Amino acid sequence: MAPGPLNAITDVEGVLVGHTTLVAGEGATAVRTGVTAVVPRKDVWDELVFASVFVLNGNGQMTGTAWIQDSELLGFPVMLTSSASVGQVYDAVVAYLFRRDPSRRAGLQAVVTECWDGLLNDIRGRHIRPDHVFEAIEGAKGGLVAEGSVGAGTGMVSYELKGGIGTASRRVPPEAGGHTVGVLVLTNQGSRRQLLVDGVPVGREISDLLPEVHARSLDKDENSIIMVVATDAPLSSRALERLARRATMGLARTGATAHASSGDIAIAFSTAQTVTRTGQGEIELRTLRPGRLDPLFDAAAEATEEAIINSLTMATTTTGVNGNRVHALPLDRLKEILLRYGRLER
Repeated sequence: MAPGPLNAITDVEGVLVGHTTLVAGEGATAVRTGVTAVVPRKDVWDELVFASVFVLNGNGQMTGTAWIQDSELLGFPVMLTSSASVGQVYDAVVAYLFRRDPSRRAGLQAVVTECWDGLLNDIRGRHIRPDHVFEAIEGAKGGLVAEGSVGAGTGMVSYELKGGIGTASRRVPPEAGGHTVGVLVLTNQGSRRQLLVDGVPVGREISDLLPEVHARSLDKDENSIIMVVATDAPLSSRALERLARRATMGLARTGATAHASSGDIAIAFSTAQTVTRTGQGEIELRTLRPGRLDPLFDAAAEATEEAIINSLTMATTTTGVNGNRVHALPLDRLKEILLRYGRLER
């Protein structure tokens, strides 16, 4: 399918993305971490959107999901960060909400999710502060989205290469509805031997450039991915759960198999209609018929696959805590491999 004009989650009208990137110090206290905010719409605090969550493998955290599944609604930005900073980010989002609306008395189910960045970041230091969270939320905007080693992706490792933030979008053909599906991922999953690009075993072809690990700040397998799926198609929460599941098919196309130590979580939301938080009475829900979902499923799988590859091709080689070093995917070698396998033409 054709991508949207930006090939980003922000091709879904109203969706905003903000990053705070923290890079400081060297040695045992090197900071390589950050926060990313995906804001479904600028007034999401008051105008809730339909949403759902799918967990492929649960060795990870996404707060607020119990209420999303029960209420079918999302009324917060989706915040991505380091595993050890979930509590700090949650607290900061609630503080931001109270600062924004001092009269607020309910609706405190902040959505914060994570991947482990302890190979490159002093994760014990838990360096995320409230101002960093406020900056990501207030700086969220439409347009082009920074990818690679930025925001929550600053310290992430994927397929034993430098990972991080990636995004992509697909537009359903007009005859199938003309809707847009956008995906943003935080990649930290997979073993090198698994990596596929357009079906090509790139991870087996590039078997060198493995992470240079001198010491770990804490022992943990670096396996997790968060997938955020947005669409402007009118969908119920049940249909959105089905859409979130298809994101994991895009993940599989890049070679991952959801290892036991991995937190593979997808959240999907629709911007097509809103529910006022303080409203009363009935809610009128519009949703596509099940038979019209297939093009959206295709779009979600394609956009997720590309977003993951984009996170790798946009990341940069990073040296972090204890001198640990993770290499970026070498683009010249990637191109040569794809040419050799007939995926590109000279």
